[in-house]
Amino acid sequence: MLLTEYNFDLPQELIAQQPLGDRSASRLLLLNRLNRKIAHHHFSSLPGLLREGDLLVRNETRVLPARLLGRKSSGGQVEVLLVRQLDASRNIWRCMTRSSKPVRVGCLLEFPQGICGEVIDAEVDGQRLLRFTCPGDFFELLEQAGHVPLPPYIRREDHDLDKDRYQTVFANNPGAVAAPTAGLHFTEKTFDALAARNIDVCGVTLHVGPGTFLPVRTENLPDHRMHTEFYEVPEETAERINAARADGRRIVALGTTVTRTLEYAVNDQGLLLAGQGETDLFILPGFKFRVVDALITNFHLPKSTLLVLASAFAGRDFILQAYREAVDHGYRFFSYGDCMLIE
Repeated sequence: MLLTEYNFDLPQELIAQQPLGDRSASRLLLLNRLNRKIAHHHFSSLPGLLREGDLLVRNETRVLPARLLGRKSSGGQVEVLLVRQLDASRNIWRCMTRSSKPVRVGCLLEFPQGICGEVIDAEVDGQRLLRFTCPGDFFELLEQAGHVPLPPYIRREDHDLDKDRYQTVFANNPGAVAAPTAGLHFTEKTFDALAARNIDVCGVTLHVGPGTFLPVRTENLPDHRMHTEFYEVPEETAERINAARADGRRIVALGTTVTRTLEYAVNDQGLLLAGQGETDLFILPGFKFRVVDALITNFHLPKSTLLVLASAFAGRDFILQAYREAVDHGYRFFSYGDCMLIE
């Protein structure tokens, strides 16, 4: 399994730089794994494309305004991306930093809204541990001082619209630095239409980390190591999924993050276990899916772990064929782009 086998040509103009005016106005490419057929739809058709009795599982993480722009005490500019809070009582975070010169242990950083940071340790992967202080509630001030951490392929600065649109309408649990983008197409009207079709919905949480955008640097895919991410499967969700599977109803994963969570939390007997923890599951072709029956997902970057996951689910040749057809038909790619349903 070589990284070069998961590449495709993508015209730059097909990389969506802005969200559509209406979340649900995106297009949807339907892939049937059994008959290898591809069909073109609009996302608003999704409730009719799913089956009555399906159980849709969504990722209810909430994206933090995790990008902070400030200055070092020496005067130089610095950019900090909050990755994960490690100690809530002392407000210590693992962070990625960018500046003209590396920030060293002991360096003091100043940000808007009176937020200050001190570098207290350096990690082997280049990340830093920062302790933050501020004149009020940190998360409230972060909402004012922080920027939406847009992916690097969106070649512009964030603006006010992104605070709403780079967030799902069901986002509830703060902690992600990237959106579970398959969920960006959904509106409350979508969920009403699903309910009318007797399609139930439940939630898990996986706090998407910056590793989702980091390039794979190993040509041999099994050598790649995923960054760990926090996940939680509530007790009610585990019960509903296990009951649906016992009834022979399909489990539809809304996104690759849901897929990774469910396939990590299932035990050897095929039962989904409630709980929380860390997952670094890398799903490669040959993986045996034990929970997910259908997958809603956006179009992913060439040579990415997400494209590899979609290929594991539907077959590499079939996925790349679908991507070529999406390019030929002018589909919009990546976070603010269109999506596909793989059955």
